Amino acid sequence: MSGHSKWSTIKREKGLKDAKRGAIFTRIGNQIAIAARNGVDPLINSALFMAIETAKQANMPAVNIQRAIDRVADKNAAVLEETTYEAMGPGGVGILIETATDNKNRTFPELKNALVKNGGRIADAGSVAFQFTRKGVIRVSATGEDALLAVLDAGAEDAIEESGELIVYTEQKELAKVRKAIIEAGLSVVGAELQYVPNISVDVDDVETAEKIIKLFDAIDELDDVVNVHSNANITADLPD
Repeated sequence: MSGHSKWSTIKREKGLKDAKRGAIFTRIGNQIAIAARNGVDPLINSALFMAIETAKQANMPAVNIQRAIDRVADKNAAVLEETTYEAMGPGGVGILIETATDNKNRTFPELKNALVKNGGRIADAGSVAFQFTRKGVIRVSATGEDALLAVLDAGAEDAIEESGELIVYTEQKELAKVRKAIIEAGLSVVGAELQYVPNISVDVDDVETAEKIIKLFDAIDELDDVVNVHSNANITADLPD
């Protein structure tokens, strides 16, 4: 396992201080609405269960969660379409951008503009995606050999220590099951979601390139229709606080 996108770590370390809570809720609500298409019972629909867990971690009110689920039965609600775009960024890093939109004719130009303005570009279909594998990723608030053995016994495929946590990998269909087993083992789960995990990371040790990459990711992440951003950038440059 090469390791998950370092953009995920950077976002956590930066925090979401500058993000509008309403925008976060909108994104999570879109994820819930899309997941609910395959069934509105989270005990049966694991994708919906995980989307609801993400909402709870973001302190999204229960009424907002239910409203997102109810959109499935609302014939007047805008139909959301999931699209994943492939892109290249500074330093040759690969980027996968997940979107949920009711208007692709709005989303694509906005995304393309954000990329071009910040040293990136849309890539040909298939030229980036093959560098990633869809995995369940669970963040566990623990380190050490005992914790590592516990998550592996819970069914994890692999795990690494990073920033004082265990980053646990699962097969995508096993995410909810392994998460439950880890909690039952007495460990604290900080977050759990499906991610595109890079098969091979691209090391970025140049500060200027790293700053350009982060600026690009920030610009993409600010777009309303973007749900998640994944990259194979392994940023090792010593960035200023």
